[in-house]
Amino acid sequence: MIAGVDEAGRGPLAGPVVAAAVILCDPCPEGLADSKVLTPARRAVLEGAIKQSCHWAIGVVGVDEIDRLNIFGATMLAMALAVRGLCAKVGCDPVEVLVDGNLTPHGRRPEWRWPARPIVGGDAIEPCISAASIIAKEHRDALMRAAARTYPHYGWERNKGYGTPDHLVALREHGPCPLHRRSFAPVAQLLLV
Repeated sequence: MIAGVDEAGRGPLAGPVVAAAVILCDPCPEGLADSKVLTPARRAVLEGAIKQSCHWAIGVVGVDEIDRLNIFGATMLAMALAVRGLCAKVGCDPVEVLVDGNLTPHGRRPEWRWPARPIVGGDAIEPCISAASIIAKEHRDALMRAAARTYPHYGWERNKGYGTPDHLVALREHGPCPLHRRSFAPVAQLLLV
């Protein structure tokens, strides 16, 4: 049992960071790839297939924790929460956790207890990490679409909280809301004005 882990939402100015952990089952969904290269329609189809046939869990770390820990620490925490949730679902620990990137939460989060291996570009080459990238992105995108209904002027249904020109204009016009990351430069600079 090998788990793949990936995150979504390290770069945006608003919203949580989300990590997913996935253990692939047989049969493995066909067409797994890095979530960033898939169309939204294809990602949605694959998300359903992964959730139906694989073991998966999600870890979500909100804006307050992102600002308290920094985005790297919050990402490591989200990964630890996702793997812990996965272990609770399957009733045992994975033999190894494959983590997209060049670092793992091992030694960085006290709750991390699993053997882990970082793989740069793993979301494009390891199917279990590809599956995790799809689950994480779809979950975070859904959270940002829901948040857009509460805070409609930021365009989060389109930009998902990233610092796009329309989001930056709205941020200057309306100021930050409670879902903005105050530790991120464009938001922090507005708070100083």
